[in-house]
This record gives sequence, C-alpha cells and structure tokens, in this order.
Amino acid sequence: SAEVDPEGMGKDLNTFTKQDFVQVRNFLREVESGTWFQNLRKNPTPEIMKRYYGMFPATTNRELMAYDIKWLKQKQWLVVAFFLSLILYFLPTPDGLEISGYRVIIIVILFILLILFEPIPLPATAMLIIVLQVLFGIGSANDVASSFMSDSVFFIMGSLMLATAIISQGLDTRLALAIINITGHKTWKISFGFILFCALLSSFIGEHTVTAMMMPVGLTLIRNTILEGDKNKKLSALLLFSIAYGSAIGSIGTPSGGGRNVIMIGYLEQFGVAEITYLTWMKYAYPILLIQIPITAIILWRTFFPEKLILDSAVRKLKIQVAHSGKLSNQQILSILIFISIFFGWVFFSSTLGLGMISLIGVITYLSFGLIDWREINKNTNWGLIMLFGAAISVGVQMKETGAALWIANNFLNYVDNIFINAQFSHSIISIIITSSLTNILSNAATIAVLGPIIINISGDSIVLPMITALSSAFGFLTVVASPSYMIIYSSGLLKSSDFIRGGWKMMGTSIVLLIIFSNFIWPLFF
Repeated sequence: SAEVDPEGMGKDLNTFTKQDFVQVRNFLREVESGTWFQNLRKNPTPEIMKRYYGMFPATTNRELMAYDIKWLKQKQWLVVAFFLSLILYFLPTPDGLEISGYRVIIIVILFILLILFEPIPLPATAMLIIVLQVLFGIGSANDVASSFMSDSVFFIMGSLMLATAIISQGLDTRLALAIINITGHKTWKISFGFILFCALLSSFIGEHTVTAMMMPVGLTLIRNTILEGDKNKKLSALLLFSIAYGSAIGSIGTPSGGGRNVIMIGYLEQFGVAEITYLTWMKYAYPILLIQIPITAIILWRTFFPEKLILDSAVRKLKIQVAHSGKLSNQQILSILIFISIFFGWVFFSSTLGLGMISLIGVITYLSFGLIDWREINKNTNWGLIMLFGAAISVGVQMKETGAALWIANNFLNYVDNIFINAQFSHSIISIIITSSLTNILSNAATIAVLGPIIINISGDSIVLPMITALSSAFGFLTVVASPSYMIIYSSGLLKSSDFIRGGWKMMGTSIVLLIIFSNFIWPLFF
C-alpha cells in the first residue's frame, strides 16, 4: 500500500505503483458511496486516520463533517418524533378518553411521522409500533400479536407471492403487450390506459385484486425502459401510481368495489335506514368515478412528468421477449387457469372464505404443481411490507377497541357544528375530511367500521351522509398504509413514502371538492 509520511503529505505521485493507484481508486469509490465514512466513524483507528489523512489531508475533516451533518438531517424527524411522543405521554389524559385510548393516539402520531419522513426503515417502524402497544399497556403481547394478523395481511402476502409466480412464468410480458396494442406507444396514453382499465375493472372486483394483477404489467414496462445509470424514477412513479390510483378511484363505483362499501350497506340495513341495491349505489357513485379518471390522469402526468415520452424501446423489447418465448407453454396455460380460478374466487367466495385465504390457496396450488420454487417466492416477497401493513391493521384495531377513534370523531364533529350554521352542509364536509384523513392512518374498512354508526346516527333517515362517508374512505392517497393497493406498488422498491405525498395531496384535494359538489348540488337534483 501507499506509504504515508508523519507530516501527512503523502507519497510522491511520481513514485506511485499500479497497486498504489488501485488503492486510491478503491478509496474514492468508498468515499463516493459513503461506506468509508461510516466505517471511520465506527472505528477511527490511528492507522486508518494516518493512511487517509496522508492521501487527502485537506479534505477528510470536511467530508467527515459533511457526512455527520447529513446523518443528523436524515434522523432529525426521528428525534422530533421521539421528543413529541415523550411530551404527549406525560401530559394529562383529555376528558372523555381513557388512558389506553390516549396512548394509542400518541402511537398513531409517532406512526404518521415515521411513515411520512422515513428516518428509519419502514419495517423497523412496524416493529416499533407493535412493541409500543405492549410497553404502553394497551394490550398484552398475545392480544397485540392477534391483532397484527388478519385476513387482509394474508391477502397482501398472498398477492405479492402470486405476482412473483406470474412474473416467473413470463405472463406479465404477454399481458403488458396486449394492453400496449390497445393504447399505443406514447407514455401518456399508456398511463391513461392503465388508469381507465384499472378503474373500470376495480369497480366490480375490488381494487386490491386489480392492483395485484396489474403491478407485474407495469414493472415489465419499467424494467424494459430502464437503461444502465438511468433510474427513470418519474416514469416508474407515473406507471405504478396509474395502476394504484386507478384502482382506488374505481373502488367507489359499486358495492363489490371494496369491503367498506359492503360494511356501510350492512350498517344502513341494521339501523333500519334503507336497503341500498347494487344499481342504486352505482347511480350515486359511478358518475364521480368517470369524472375522476381524466382528473387522475392529468394530476399524475403533471406531478410525475416522465423522462421518456414514448416507450418505443420498451415496447420493442417486450415484443422481442414475447416472440422469443414462442407460443404459450403448458405451464403458462396452467398458470393462467390457476390465476383465473383465484380471480373468480376473489369475486364470488371472498365473503365466505376471505380474500387472504383464497390468495394462499393460489400460492399453495402454484407450489404444488411446481410452477414456482419456494426459494424464489421467499427471495422476492417483501416481508418488511407485510409487517408494516400488519402494524397498521393492529393500531387500527386498538383505535377502535380503546375508543380513541370514536373520541376523535365526536370531538371533531362537535367542533365543526359550532363553526358552521348549516348543519347538513357542515356534516357533509366534515365527514369527508375526517374519513379521508383517518383512512390515511387506518385501513379504509376499519375507518368505515368505526365511523359508520356515528355517521348514521347523525344523518337520521338520509342515506346521503353514509354514502359520502363510504365514498370518501377511498381518498386516502397520502400514505403507504392507506390501502393494500399502495402497499403492493410500494413493494416494488421503486417508490418512496414522499412520492405518495407529492401526488396524493392533489388527488385527495380534488376528490374531496368533487364529492362535496356532487353531494350538495348534483345529488339533490336527481335523488
């Protein structure tokens, strides 16, 4: 290695050997990646300090300080979240709220900050939320563990595994080519086609199902477009959000579009308010869905204006891939039949068997027929994402069980009633805002389960307010945990939590305004 004199001036460049230059090159690579500074902070031995100060005496201190500043900036929200939680923990419990409910609210605030700013990995956030529920005395270890696992968690896990199986058989490339043949090669047309296809399909079979089916299609186009050194981040975000947001807005269209729609219909029947038919629901919701399709396309296009406006190269690669694979093999045909069976199972048997159990049946079938190896599933399944969704489900259950969600809803509604003179108008606005806000923290089904009885009691004999609440539960566009659909696209590793905020606040704002207009000015003219 290069010798370093005591004065730290380094070895004469003219006397450098090939080995010396290799050493300097390796060092520069370590500096560029940041790994050397991490190692130096952990183990600042005199030998290492002497060696690198000798090579770069004027820059090492400055670079090391820059790394420390960068580290502090990355972790500042972790420090903020910790101290804010500590302060709230020692404050008096609000009136009308049990201490367990108050501590759940503290955990939710911490959860939101860690998800939005991601100072630590999201799987670590999930584990922290689970541990805090036990440490705060909200539930025993067994109670918290039981709330962590649910059919929704199994659905997420099964969907990710099924997507891996579809990709391993090369079916994603064929489906992608079929869609491209309809939309053409221009990026905006492909994005609009994804939104339109996902919205219409998810209105009948559920957003999670459509997202799980379409994500491999989007990944295929992204994979064929990315070149060496070119991440195409905006293109990735555009296509993946076209799938997820298209599925989300489509889920309001019919009762079968989402489980929370069925929950609200059940509440209305149980409370003796009304029996809403499939067609009645569509009359209220489908016009909003159709208007949201072009709005979503415009918002995503302007937010994530892509690096490539025409995907000719990706389409060519796609056609070559499909051509080289030849006709459908027997294994691919069997894979298609299995997925179609799972698809119909989701549509017709989810109410009895559950989406998660049907998904796991599909995974078992793929493994039993040898269509995919378990090691490949294990390698390509994002287990951290599954943990995060389980943690979100768990804290949602605790929000409901401790009365925290009910306390928030009642206080918020009472506060708004004191501000607005027109109670009906204020109730519609506040139900939309509080539902869409809670959906970003809880699952949409859990939000309706908590707010449904409250809203129906407020609305009396009218179905308008319950309909508003059910539809606005699809407007949780801000966080990864708002919907399993967002969990699915986040598992690709191509998106950050901040990406959801960039486009999500626009989607949430326009959706809220659109629903307010329909519920207060258009629905009264026709219903």
